[in-house]
Amino acid sequence: MMKDAPASMEKLRWIMAQLRDPETGCPWDIKQDFASIVPHTIEEAYEVAEAINQQDFSELEKELGDLLFQVVFYSQLGQEQQRFDFDSVVAAICEKLMRRHPHVFGDKALHSEAEIKANWENEKAKERQAKSSTSQLSILADIPQALPALSRANKIQKRCAHVGFDWDNIHQCFDKVEEEVAEVKAELSSNLDNHEQQARLGEELGDLLFAVVNVCRHAKQDPEALLRAANEKFTKRFKHVEQQASESGKAMTEHSLDALEQFWQQAKALEK
Repeated sequence: MMKDAPASMEKLRWIMAQLRDPETGCPWDIKQDFASIVPHTIEEAYEVAEAINQQDFSELEKELGDLLFQVVFYSQLGQEQQRFDFDSVVAAICEKLMRRHPHVFGDKALHSEAEIKANWENEKAKERQAKSSTSQLSILADIPQALPALSRANKIQKRCAHVGFDWDNIHQCFDKVEEEVAEVKAELSSNLDNHEQQARLGEELGDLLFAVVNVCRHAKQDPEALLRAANEKFTKRFKHVEQQASESGKAMTEHSLDALEQFWQQAKALEK
Protein backbone atom coordinates (compact mmCIF):
# COMPACT_ATOMS: atom_id res chain seq x y z
CA MET A 1 0.00 0.00 0.00
CA MET A 2 1.10 3.56 -0.68
CA LYS A 3 1.08 4.47 3.03
CA ASP A 4 3.84 1.90 3.62
CA ALA A 5 5.88 3.02 0.59
CA PRO A 6 9.16 4.96 1.02
CA ALA A 7 8.94 8.73 1.01
CA SER A 8 8.66 10.18 -2.49
CA MET A 9 6.81 12.86 -4.44
CA GLU A 10 4.22 10.25 -5.39
CA LYS A 11 3.64 9.39 -1.75
CA LEU A 12 3.32 13.07 -0.82
CA ARG A 13 0.76 13.57 -3.60
CA TRP A 14 -1.12 10.49 -2.40
CA ILE A 15 -1.18 11.85 1.17
CA MET A 16 -2.56 15.14 -0.16
CA ALA A 17 -5.30 13.34 -2.06
CA GLN A 18 -6.26 11.40 1.07
CA LEU A 19 -6.44 14.59 3.13
CA ARG A 20 -8.82 16.08 0.55
CA ASP A 21 -11.03 12.99 0.20
CA PRO A 22 -14.61 14.27 0.71
CA GLU A 23 -15.62 11.24 2.77
CA THR A 24 -12.54 10.12 4.68
CA GLY A 25 -10.26 13.15 4.57
CA CYS A 26 -9.36 15.78 7.15
CA PRO A 27 -12.19 18.29 7.77
CA TRP A 28 -9.74 21.22 7.87
CA ASP A 29 -8.00 20.28 4.62
CA ILE A 30 -11.31 19.60 2.88
CA LYS A 31 -12.69 23.08 3.53
CA GLN A 32 -9.61 24.95 2.25
CA ASP A 33 -9.47 26.80 -1.07
CA PHE A 34 -6.79 28.73 -2.97
CA ALA A 35 -7.34 31.96 -1.05
CA SER A 36 -7.46 30.39 2.40
CA ILE A 37 -4.07 28.74 1.96
CA VAL A 38 -2.22 31.92 0.92
CA PRO A 39 -1.44 33.14 4.49
CA HIS A 40 0.04 29.72 5.31
CA THR A 41 2.19 29.80 2.15
CA ILE A 42 3.57 33.22 3.06
CA GLU A 43 4.24 32.08 6.62
CA GLU A 44 6.07 28.95 5.42
CA ALA A 45 8.22 31.01 3.04
CA TYR A 46 9.25 33.31 5.89
CA GLU A 47 10.03 30.30 8.09
CA VAL A 48 12.34 28.99 5.37
CA ALA A 49 14.07 32.38 5.26
CA GLU A 50 14.36 32.45 9.05
CA ALA A 51 15.97 28.98 9.15
CA ILE A 52 18.50 30.11 6.54
CA ASN A 53 19.23 33.33 8.44
CA GLN A 54 19.81 31.29 11.60
CA GLN A 55 21.86 28.73 9.64
CA ASP A 56 19.67 26.06 11.24
CA PHE A 57 19.87 23.49 8.47
CA SER A 58 18.08 20.79 10.41
CA GLU A 59 15.12 23.14 10.74
CA LEU A 60 15.52 24.25 7.11
CA GLU A 61 15.01 20.67 5.97
CA LYS A 62 11.65 20.60 7.76
CA GLU A 63 10.58 24.06 6.61
CA LEU A 64 11.36 23.24 2.99
CA GLY A 65 9.08 20.23 3.35
CA ASP A 66 6.32 22.47 4.65
CA LEU A 67 6.82 24.84 1.71
CA LEU A 68 6.81 21.97 -0.77
CA PHE A 69 3.52 20.78 0.71
CA GLN A 70 2.01 24.17 -0.13
CA VAL A 71 2.78 23.58 -3.83
CA VAL A 72 1.27 20.10 -3.63
CA PHE A 73 -1.84 21.52 -1.93
CA TYR A 74 -2.41 24.12 -4.65
CA SER A 75 -1.80 21.48 -7.31
CA GLN A 76 -4.41 19.19 -5.72
CA LEU A 77 -6.95 22.04 -5.76
CA GLY A 78 -6.11 22.78 -9.39
CA GLN A 79 -6.58 19.13 -10.31
CA GLU A 80 -9.94 18.94 -8.52
CA GLN A 81 -11.14 21.99 -10.45
CA GLN A 82 -9.64 20.65 -13.71
CA ARG A 83 -7.45 23.75 -14.06
CA PHE A 84 -3.98 22.21 -13.71
CA ASP A 85 -2.21 19.50 -11.73
CA PHE A 86 1.20 18.84 -10.21
CA ASP A 87 2.61 17.43 -13.46
CA SER A 88 1.58 20.51 -15.44
CA VAL A 89 3.10 22.75 -12.73
CA VAL A 90 6.39 20.87 -13.06
CA ALA A 91 6.20 20.99 -16.86
CA ALA A 92 5.64 24.76 -16.79
CA ILE A 93 8.64 25.50 -14.58
CA CYS A 94 10.89 23.15 -16.58
CA GLU A 95 9.94 24.91 -19.82
CA LYS A 96 10.40 28.36 -18.28
CA LEU A 97 13.82 27.63 -16.76
CA MET A 98 15.18 26.13 -19.96
CA ARG A 99 13.83 29.02 -22.05
CA ARG A 100 15.25 31.63 -19.67
CA HIS A 101 18.69 29.96 -19.71
CA PRO A 102 19.54 29.68 -23.43
CA HIS A 103 23.23 29.95 -22.54
CA VAL A 104 22.92 26.62 -20.66
CA PHE A 105 20.27 24.71 -22.60
CA GLY A 106 20.60 26.40 -26.01
CA ASP A 107 23.22 27.90 -28.26
CA LYS A 108 22.99 31.52 -27.13
CA ALA A 109 26.24 32.99 -25.82
CA LEU A 110 25.80 34.96 -22.59
CA HIS A 111 29.08 35.52 -20.78
CA SER A 112 28.61 38.24 -18.18
CA GLU A 113 26.20 38.49 -15.27
CA ALA A 114 24.78 41.66 -16.84
CA GLU A 115 24.01 39.84 -20.09
CA ILE A 116 22.36 36.98 -18.21
CA LYS A 117 20.19 39.35 -16.17
CA ALA A 118 19.22 41.33 -19.28
CA ASN A 119 18.20 38.15 -21.08
CA TRP A 120 16.18 37.05 -18.03
CA GLU A 121 14.29 40.35 -17.94
CA ASN A 122 13.71 40.24 -21.70
CA GLU A 123 12.18 36.78 -21.41
CA LYS A 124 9.95 37.94 -18.56
CA ALA A 125 8.87 40.92 -20.66
CA LYS A 126 7.87 38.56 -23.47
CA GLU A 127 5.85 36.52 -20.99
CA ARG A 128 4.05 39.62 -19.73
CA GLN A 129 3.31 40.68 -23.28
CA ALA A 130 1.93 37.25 -24.12
CA LYS A 131 -0.55 37.56 -21.23
CA SER A 132 -1.82 40.92 -22.44
CA SER A 133 -4.39 41.58 -25.13
CA THR A 134 -2.85 45.02 -25.73
CA SER A 135 0.56 46.16 -26.89
CA GLN A 136 1.00 48.66 -24.02
CA LEU A 137 1.19 46.39 -20.98
CA SER A 138 3.22 48.10 -18.24
CA ILE A 139 6.50 46.48 -17.27
CA LEU A 140 5.28 46.84 -13.67
CA ALA A 141 1.99 45.05 -14.32
CA ASP A 142 2.74 41.69 -12.70
CA ILE A 143 4.69 42.79 -9.61
CA PRO A 144 2.63 41.32 -6.74
CA GLN A 145 0.93 43.82 -4.47
CA ALA A 146 1.37 41.36 -1.59
CA LEU A 147 5.19 41.58 -1.64
CA PRO A 148 6.76 43.22 1.42
CA ALA A 149 7.01 46.94 0.65
CA LEU A 150 10.83 47.05 0.56
CA SER A 151 10.99 44.04 -1.77
CA ARG A 152 8.31 45.49 -4.02
CA ALA A 153 10.10 48.85 -4.21
CA ASN A 154 13.32 47.05 -5.14
CA LYS A 155 11.56 45.05 -7.85
CA ILE A 156 9.84 48.14 -9.27
CA GLN A 157 13.18 49.93 -9.49
CA LYS A 158 14.89 46.96 -11.15
CA ARG A 159 12.17 46.77 -13.79
CA CYS A 160 12.46 50.48 -14.52
CA ALA A 161 16.26 50.26 -14.65
CA HIS A 162 16.00 47.48 -17.25
CA VAL A 163 14.38 49.93 -19.70
CA GLY A 164 16.83 52.74 -18.91
CA PHE A 165 14.84 54.69 -16.29
CA ASP A 166 17.49 54.81 -13.56
CA TRP A 167 20.17 56.92 -11.95
CA ASP A 168 23.60 56.62 -13.55
CA ASN A 169 25.38 55.89 -10.28
CA ILE A 170 24.93 55.49 -6.54
CA HIS A 171 26.07 59.07 -5.85
CA GLN A 172 22.99 60.38 -7.65
CA CYS A 173 20.91 58.06 -5.47
CA PHE A 174 22.45 59.68 -2.38
CA ASP A 175 21.64 63.12 -3.80
CA LYS A 176 18.01 62.02 -4.08
CA VAL A 177 18.05 60.77 -0.47
CA GLU A 178 19.36 64.14 0.70
CA GLU A 179 16.67 65.89 -1.33
CA GLU A 180 13.97 63.72 0.28
CA VAL A 181 15.42 64.31 3.77
CA ALA A 182 15.19 68.07 3.19
CA GLU A 183 11.55 67.70 2.11
CA VAL A 184 10.75 65.68 5.22
CA LYS A 185 12.37 68.36 7.41
CA ALA A 186 10.34 71.03 5.63
CA GLU A 187 7.11 69.19 6.39
CA LEU A 188 8.17 68.68 10.01
CA SER A 189 8.48 72.43 10.41
CA SER A 190 4.82 72.80 9.41
CA ASN A 191 1.72 72.46 11.58
CA LEU A 192 1.59 68.73 12.21
CA ASP A 193 -1.78 69.00 13.93
CA ASN A 194 -3.26 69.63 10.52
CA HIS A 195 -4.53 66.43 8.85
CA GLU A 196 -3.39 67.59 5.42
CA GLN A 197 0.11 68.28 6.72
CA GLN A 198 0.27 64.83 8.31
CA ALA A 199 -0.66 63.29 4.98
CA ARG A 200 2.03 65.30 3.20
CA LEU A 201 4.61 64.30 5.82
CA GLY A 202 3.68 60.65 5.35
CA GLU A 203 4.07 61.00 1.60
CA GLU A 204 7.53 62.55 1.96
CA LEU A 205 8.62 59.85 4.40
CA GLY A 206 7.49 57.24 1.88
CA ASP A 207 9.53 58.97 -0.83
CA LEU A 208 12.55 58.91 1.49
CA LEU A 209 12.19 55.18 2.08
CA PHE A 210 11.87 54.58 -1.67
CA ALA A 211 15.03 56.63 -2.29
CA VAL A 212 16.96 54.62 0.32
CA VAL A 213 15.92 51.41 -1.47
CA ASN A 214 17.50 52.86 -4.61
CA VAL A 215 20.79 53.28 -2.75
CA CYS A 216 20.61 49.67 -1.58
CA ARG A 217 19.90 48.45 -5.12
CA HIS A 218 22.80 50.36 -6.63
CA ALA A 219 25.01 48.91 -3.89
CA LYS A 220 23.78 45.45 -5.02
CA GLN A 221 22.19 44.82 -1.62
CA ASP A 222 18.73 43.44 -0.85
CA PRO A 223 16.90 46.08 1.23
CA GLU A 224 14.51 43.51 2.74
CA ALA A 225 17.41 41.37 3.96
CA LEU A 226 19.28 44.42 5.21
CA LEU A 227 16.35 45.62 7.31
CA ARG A 228 15.75 42.12 8.69
CA ALA A 229 19.41 42.01 9.75
CA ALA A 230 19.15 45.49 11.28
CA ASN A 231 16.03 44.41 13.19
CA GLU A 232 17.86 41.39 14.58
CA LYS A 233 20.89 43.48 15.54
CA PHE A 234 18.74 46.05 17.33
CA THR A 235 16.77 43.31 19.12
CA LYS A 236 19.96 41.64 20.35
CA ARG A 237 21.38 44.92 21.63
CA PHE A 238 18.13 45.97 23.29
CA LYS A 239 17.90 42.65 25.10
CA HIS A 240 21.33 43.40 26.56
CA VAL A 241 20.07 46.81 27.69
CA GLU A 242 17.07 45.12 29.34
CA GLN A 243 19.33 42.61 31.07
CA GLN A 244 21.70 45.31 32.38
CA ALA A 245 18.79 47.38 33.61
CA SER A 246 17.29 44.38 35.37
CA GLU A 247 20.60 43.47 37.02
CA SER A 248 20.85 47.02 38.37
CA GLY A 249 17.73 46.39 40.44
CA LYS A 250 15.77 49.21 38.81
CA ALA A 251 13.08 49.15 36.15
CA MET A 252 13.93 50.37 32.65
CA THR A 253 11.76 53.44 33.16
CA GLU A 254 13.76 54.41 36.25
CA HIS A 255 16.99 54.76 34.27
CA SER A 256 17.97 57.97 32.52
CA LEU A 257 18.42 57.93 28.78
CA ASP A 258 22.16 58.48 29.31
CA ALA A 259 22.34 55.36 31.51
CA LEU A 260 20.46 53.29 28.93
CA GLU A 261 22.77 54.60 26.23
CA GLN A 262 25.75 53.33 28.24
CA PHE A 263 24.18 49.88 28.33
CA TRP A 264 23.64 50.14 24.57
CA GLN A 265 27.29 51.00 23.96
CA GLN A 266 28.28 48.00 26.09
CA ALA A 267 26.17 45.80 23.82
CA LYS A 268 27.90 47.21 20.75
CA ALA A 269 31.31 46.68 22.33
CA LEU A 270 30.51 43.02 23.00
CA GLU A 271 29.96 42.48 19.27
CA LYS A 272 33.53 43.45 18.40
